[in-house]
Amino acid sequence: MTAHLDAISRAVAPGAHAVLVMDGAGYHEKAIVNLPPNISLLTLPPYSPELNPVENVWQFLRQNHLANRVFKDYDAILDACCDAWRAFLSRPDDIESITQRAWAKCVSA
Repeated sequence: MTAHLDAISRAVAPGAHAVLVMDGAGYHEKAIVNLPPNISLLTLPPYSPELNPVENVWQFLRQNHLANRVFKDYDAILDACCDAWRAFLSRPDDIESITQRAWAKCVSA
């Protein structure tokens, strides 16, 4: 997590400040050794899929690719997850509709 934050910090324009929105998983915060001074963390409230679009991605993958299946072994699980992810990535219009929020628009400075 610290290496990830360092990489984000280096990508932030000089004099700018980044706000990183993350879910409330305890291991995220525990994994942070040093928070770079040009980053602030904003933790989402518990179970807030309307604020965390990746929750909708997981739901889509479960409903369309991974639900109601029995897997032979770990490799079969891994293969199914990789196949599901590749299928998802091949559908950019679905990705946009699943993750887009009408109230969350990028505003150029």
